[in-house]
Amino acid sequence: MDSEKIGKYIEATGGISKPWLLLQLRLAKLQERRYTISPEEYAMELADIHEDLMNLGEWWVGREDEVF
Repeated sequence: MDSEKIGKYIEATGGISKPWLLLQLRLAKLQERRYTISPEEYAMELADIHEDLMNLGEWWVGREDEVF
């Protein structure tokens, strides 16, 4: 799914307050730019997205019905 579709989904579902959806949007945007940036910049941005994902922890605990 491209970043535009993900963005529309986030808007339509009120997902702006859901950090896991925003991470998916960031990842999609990075993938779309992959061939226009240096491999080093790509790796740094990917590492930043990964760090933010890991910082979410077990965000889904107690919200399984909402997010799965």
